[in-house]
Amino acid sequence: MPAPAGLGTPLASVPADAAISLALQLESVTEGVLVTVTATAPVAAECARCLEPFQQMTDVRFQELFSYQSVSYPPAEDGEDGYALHGDLLDLEPALRDALVLALPLAPLCRPDCPGLCPDCGVPLAEAGSDHSHEHIDPRWAALRGVVTRNGPDGPTRSASS
Repeated sequence: MPAPAGLGTPLASVPADAAISLALQLESVTEGVLVTVTATAPVAAECARCLEPFQQMTDVRFQELFSYQSVSYPPAEDGEDGYALHGDLLDLEPALRDALVLALPLAPLCRPDCPGLCPDCGVPLAEAGSDHSHEHIDPRWAALRGVVTRNGPDGPTRSASS
């Protein structure tokens, strides 16, 4: 089935109209129809550490009861949990949306050991190499940066840049 629009979180989503593979089992029970679903969907995500886009597949399995609606049994009031049959039809989209969005990662990673971005210059650390570094000076000592002390043969000398 094609994916409905707006199925996702800020960093991971199922693209609209992407093909979702569904395996359904419908069982008649006293209260209605018990639906067991296994869904496989493509996910377009952005790595939470390095911000690179990547694709992955997600699998979700859920089971929901769709209850009968009739004149003698009033439909569920607003705010109550559950899903209802509409005549002989059931709308699987809300249950699928609930299950898929909950299965999406809130902080997806392109790979488990993603090092992320350099906090100083923003370059991806995976590309920067192990020797990538920046000189950090404690701001409390920054005013003394111009004062240099050297030890020479005659003892310490002091030079100040003004």
